[in-house]
Amino acid sequence: MKRIILTLALTGAVLTANAGDVTISNASEWNLDHLYMSTVDEQEWGADQLGDAVIGTGDSFTLTGVPCATYDVKLVDEDGDECEVADVDICGDGGWSIESEDLLACQGETAN
Repeated sequence: MKRIILTLALTGAVLTANAGDVTISNASEWNLDHLYMSTVDEQEWGADQLGDAVIGTGDSFTLTGVPCATYDVKLVDEDGDECEVADVDICGDGGWSIESEDLLACQGETAN
């Protein structure tokens, strides 16, 4: 699968913590049904971080105990469109906002 690199806004990261909470905010027009993460040195995706939850438009979801690392992230929206984001620096006690433009850019790249 083609890897897509996007720039998404990471805000408020506290780099002194080893693990912490990360709030994922969905500022896009679509529900986010799945969110997978893996450290950049892993070849396989981890478990769906949302479980049975969905991050609706305008909603947020908090992941707890996330170790500070650089991750690859895969998002799947309500239409089943997948978006892979490479090299996301996540260090707890921060937030990550996903915009419509981010998902559309990713969808446009994977449609080619």
